[in-house]
Amino acid sequence: MSAARFPWDEAMTLGLGRLRLAPDIFWRLTLPELAAAARAFAPGGQPPMARGELEGLMRRFPD
Repeated sequence: MSAARFPWDEAMTLGLGRLRLAPDIFWRLTLPELAAAARAFAPGGQPPMARGELEGLMRRFPD
C-alpha cells in the first residue's frame, strides 16, 4: 500500500493562481498557512473577522 501523495498541483493552483502569490512567497508558506488561505474559498467557511475583532487583536499584539 502506497502513501497518499500531497496534492501539489492543487496547492500551486491555489497559491500561484487564485491567491496570485509570487513564487518565492508561495514556497515560503507553511502548510497550515496555505490551508488557512484555502479555507477563505471554502463554501460555508468561517465568516470574515469583524473590524472590532481585528482592532482587539491589534491591541493585544501590537507588533
